[in-house]
Amino acid sequence: MRQETVKSDVTVIGGGLSGISAAIAAARLGQKVALVHNRPVLGGNSSSEVRVWVCGATSHGVNRYARETGIMGELFIQNQYRNPEGNPYLWDVTLLEAVRAEPNLTLFMNTDVREVEADGELDARVIRSVTGWMMGSERDITFESEVFLDCTGDGLVGFLAGAAYRIGREARHEFGEDWAPEVADDITLGSTLLFYTKDTGKPVRFVAPSFAKDITTTSIPLKRVIRSGDSGCHYWWIEWGGELDTVHENERIRDELWSVIYGIWDYIKNSGQFEADNMTLEWVGSMPGKREYRRFLGDTILTQNDVISQRPFDDRIAFGGWSIDLHPPQGMYATESGSKHLHADGIYHIPFGSVYSRNVSNLLFAGRNISASHVAFGTTRVMATCAVIGEAAGVGAALSVKKGVTPRELRAQHMTELQQTMLRMDASIIGLRNEDSADLARQGTLSASSTRRRIAIDRPSEAYALTSDVGLLFPADGGIEDLSLLATASEATRLTVELWDTGRHENYVPANLLQALTIEVEAGEKQWLSIPVENALFDGEPCNVFAIVRANEAVSLYTSEVPATGVLSFERGVKPVVSSNLEDHQPDQPVIEWSMKRLVRRPFCFTVQTNAFGPEKVVDGYVRPYGGPHMWVSEPLERGREEWVEVALAQPADVSQIQITFNDDVNEDLINLHHHETPFLVIPELVKSYDVQAWATGEWITVASDEHNRSRKKIHALNQPVRTDRIRIVVKETNGCERAEVIEIRIYEEL
Repeated sequence: MRQETVKSDVTVIGGGLSGISAAIAAARLGQKVALVHNRPVLGGNSSSEVRVWVCGATSHGVNRYARETGIMGELFIQNQYRNPEGNPYLWDVTLLEAVRAEPNLTLFMNTDVREVEADGELDARVIRSVTGWMMGSERDITFESEVFLDCTGDGLVGFLAGAAYRIGREARHEFGEDWAPEVADDITLGSTLLFYTKDTGKPVRFVAPSFAKDITTTSIPLKRVIRSGDSGCHYWWIEWGGELDTVHENERIRDELWSVIYGIWDYIKNSGQFEADNMTLEWVGSMPGKREYRRFLGDTILTQNDVISQRPFDDRIAFGGWSIDLHPPQGMYATESGSKHLHADGIYHIPFGSVYSRNVSNLLFAGRNISASHVAFGTTRVMATCAVIGEAAGVGAALSVKKGVTPRELRAQHMTELQQTMLRMDASIIGLRNEDSADLARQGTLSASSTRRRIAIDRPSEAYALTSDVGLLFPADGGIEDLSLLATASEATRLTVELWDTGRHENYVPANLLQALTIEVEAGEKQWLSIPVENALFDGEPCNVFAIVRANEAVSLYTSEVPATGVLSFERGVKPVVSSNLEDHQPDQPVIEWSMKRLVRRPFCFTVQTNAFGPEKVVDGYVRPYGGPHMWVSEPLERGREEWVEVALAQPADVSQIQITFNDDVNEDLINLHHHETPFLVIPELVKSYDVQAWATGEWITVASDEHNRSRKKIHALNQPVRTDRIRIVVKETNGCERAEVIEIRIYEEL
């Protein structure tokens, strides 16, 4: 047996999406990082070994403008391009390549950490090292570093270090959570095994193994959705173990899940109730995907009330948007719905105080083991949210090492620097803006070749009968002018249009009624209806307007196949497509009441004047929608004509780095495996071909360019600084959008 010692600045234990993101983030900030993972592939529950969809703040299209950016966003975009069919093995490759691309990061797979050396009193512990056994290589490896991150999910490292934690459900009175039980208990969410099927094109027999359960003797066929064409995460509800210890009874749980999977397949194949003659089992999982175990205690415990009220923590470092999604303790044998969902009105915020230990001074954590109540954990546990928390923990770890402080001291003394560092890395913190004093562009003067001043969605595709209320969201910046709707009326009638604000800038649901209008409509086809808006209501700070068009069976609007950045359309009262026996979404929750799922990229035809897309938006500090789109948008690109946006610096500078953030439409819901497939490999709004130009020696010179861009965030470090007082981004081609769209430009002399 070989015994080795690995010294690094940061050690991350756990190679799921939270650990991957933490390790990459710390490595990109110049720290030497060891990423230690006990499996042969990366990805945790998202890997080919378990195959769970990577869900996050979009909540499968429930939340608007909610897709993650930063490292998780990079992984989504890369996977969309190289793996549109959702092959789980290609997802493994995407993750492995992302880790291997970082020169400061060393990966140790098949290495199971089971020993932790820590000292100090119980309220002031310090981890000195962790030791893992590399299976198959007979190497006993000790990892020493200044800071450790427990991204193991189950929280074994923190537990062995003596970190304070909880398992189970808190009592309702402790945090005032109405979804918590009256009395605390040790119940958790259960574990799941998945299976894949395929059509072989010929009849296939299935002989059930002896341990297959006869599911007709259980409540499963009565209370759960079974279909022969479903597989994978459609069967997330094959869940069990919530009333057991999901770690120490893991083998028992796995065997029970196996018995049900083979029993369900026996039922599908041999009951005669399904068209499944040509179907066969292609893959059955062997490692249960765990949902819940230890939750560590930090200086902040995130609660249900924080989530639902969307509390804007001063130390916020990440966001989520999945519903509070809790399952019955009996799992697949429960006679109630398989899950119940409580939604906030939009995304919610996650504080840095929830990602470090209150009593182990050099321990951070990310993933499903963060400091949250059981109820709040019901939303933070999904993997894309775990990943953005991981990136924040990795940045926190790197800055702690760099400054020689604990994470708690970092929060108290350097919180702004942590947040600004994350924003520079394109990790979204909703509502915070760029305040980087080194960014020369912030003090610059902006101009552009052209600017979109009018939203005119005037290419109708299909008529849409107003049998129920619909919504239309668009930006108002300095007022509303020339608002009109394209409609057909079968008879003379009156149409009611209401204008609402959205309350919080991160929300996209109607909150406060500002104006109600009733207009006369004559019978006729495809007529433009002018909406007489009281302009003064919207001439304050930029915001989004939610226009509700009330139902009128005599009127039809029109949808367009040409989307428009900053515009969303909604239907009211669309019921979830899943069975109520499987998922319970309370219909009076605004994000459920107003659904955009069937109208994504299909806005209603309308016109409005707007100041929302001026070139000054690229330096307003925001890098994602927040009370408006926050980006420059040009007039349509014409054949042979290039569009540009320019920053004139306050004074000449020796520019060495230019950072650009392009629009990748964070409203587009992406996923890693097989939930759905986008009709394009690259987000159409992304700029494909561009030049970065500097004004030097009396002419424009190209200092950087890309002809095949697929990325949202581009960093161009120049080989040598260029003396200039003007920088241009010249857009030559997009990936399908008819306009050039740029969110942010940063300019640095040096970093």
